[in-house]
Amino acid sequence: ARHLTSMGLSEGFWHHEYWLPPGATWEDMKGTPYPQPQDLLLCIPGALLLIVVRYIFERTVALPLGRRLGVSDKVRPKVQPNATLEGFYVQLGRTPTEGDLISLAKQSDLPVKNVETWFRHRRAQDRPRLMKKFCEASWRFTFYLTSFFSALALLYDKPWFWDHTVCWLRFPQQPLPPALGWFYLLELSFYCSLVVTLPFDVKRKDFKEQIIHHIATITLIFVSYCANLVRLGTIVMLVHDASDYILELAKMLHYMKWKRACEAVFIVFAVVFIISRLVLFPLITYYYFVTKFQLFLVSCVINTFLMILQLLHIFWSYLIIQMIFGVILRGAKRKDARSDTEESDSSEGEDLAKNQ
Repeated sequence: ARHLTSMGLSEGFWHHEYWLPPGATWEDMKGTPYPQPQDLLLCIPGALLLIVVRYIFERTVALPLGRRLGVSDKVRPKVQPNATLEGFYVQLGRTPTEGDLISLAKQSDLPVKNVETWFRHRRAQDRPRLMKKFCEASWRFTFYLTSFFSALALLYDKPWFWDHTVCWLRFPQQPLPPALGWFYLLELSFYCSLVVTLPFDVKRKDFKEQIIHHIATITLIFVSYCANLVRLGTIVMLVHDASDYILELAKMLHYMKWKRACEAVFIVFAVVFIISRLVLFPLITYYYFVTKFQLFLVSCVINTFLMILQLLHIFWSYLIIQMIFGVILRGAKRKDARSDTEESDSSEGEDLAKNQ
């Protein structure tokens, strides 16, 4: 743990037996330009920079693009100010029970039907606008597309990309190519930025699963970087990014009301998602990592978080398949299991399944 004393972290935490396979020590890596954990502190300014870039992108690129492509917000009725109803809405809940409605109607000297309508319109006022959804999807589409093809460009000429057993050749004494270090930092910064903006972004029904996913991803990026498992890490990130940009494109088409194009792209997304997450991901992580690699503390931690991701993949695959059969093939007019938490604008139709 010699290289971390400057960070004031305990030597015990960075003991080689926790982070490196049996028989390997930090001393063995002298002279090798391997990952330095303190480099990952750059993810803090990196995340803040991405948030600024996103803000500028959404207003100068996504917003004008959405308008040009015909994305428009539905006109929503204005709510009459009412201190009693507003107080209940903010403090006690957005959907009052029948008893609450009768009580509020008496307090406000209004018919129960008017109170019910007020709450419906008030909820509509708080729902995210279609243009906000389009801007968010545009940003994620741009990032995931850039990330996926950048990773492909970085990895296609690497022997360990085509033969994963080479990932363990002379491990952990593997020099870190600077480009891969920057790629790791970019991915970590992006997921940290998503955690920061999560409370302000469009809230989905799988909000809790998203939080679990982001925590698992950030932990895996950090731990795999510190243990110099960058080769496997970049392959895992590439597999994850393979389907994400296709989903965001499908959502953009959905908000543009290009129904046929949206459904076609969504089916492509579903095929890529299931192949990459339920076939390639377990093959790479289980066959090439669990069975071919010596177990030690950090590898067990990584295995645990990879398993959490795999469970999320199965959960999302189930919802995606359910949606394809329920909404697209049968034409069912029902709301997506991963759509927004509140009722959708009638002009939107079914919302698309939301991936992480």
